[in-house]
Amino acid sequence: MTQMDRSRVATALVLILIGVWFLLVQFVPALQAFAIDQWTWPLIVVGIGVLIALIGLVTWTPGLFVPACIVGGLGGLLYYQNLTGDWKSWAYAWTLVPGFVGVGVFFSSLLSGRVREAISGGVWLIFISAVMFLIFAAFLGGPNLLGVYWPALLILLGIILLIQSFFRRA
Repeated sequence: MTQMDRSRVATALVLILIGVWFLLVQFVPALQAFAIDQWTWPLIVVGIGVLIALIGLVTWTPGLFVPACIVGGLGGLLYYQNLTGDWKSWAYAWTLVPGFVGVGVFFSSLLSGRVREAISGGVWLIFISAVMFLIFAAFLGGPNLLGVYWPALLILLGIILLIQSFFRRA
C-alpha cells in the first residue's frame, strides 16, 4: 500500500469515526447530554489530538505525534481549567507546551527507531518544561512545591547547560 493509499484510508476512517460519533450523539440521550455539557467541551480538543495520533499510526507518519501531543495536552489543560475555574493558571501552565512537544518527539522518535534521539530530544524537552513549570508556578501563584528554593532549579538548569556546552566541544 502506497503512502497516498494509506492517507486515503486514514481520511476515510476519520470521517467514519466522526460520522459515527455525531450519529450516536443524535440518538443516544446520555451521549447527547455528555457532548453538550459545559464541562466536557475540552474533551473535543483531546479527541482531535487522538485522531491526529491515529492518522499518524495508520499512515505510518510518526511525525504527527508531535502535533497530536500538543493538541491533546492543551485539551487536557483546558479540561482541568474548565472543571476547576482556574483560568489564571495560564500564567504558568503555558510552560507545559514544550513538554507536550517533548512527549511527541519521544514517541515519534521511538516509532522511527531512533531511540537515542527520543531520549536526548524528547526527555530533555520534558525536563526543561517541568523545571520551568515549577519555577513559574512558584512565583505566579500556582502550586508552590519548592517553597523558597525555586531559584535552586535555575542554578541547576544553568549548571546542566554549562556542562553540556563543555562536553559538546570535546
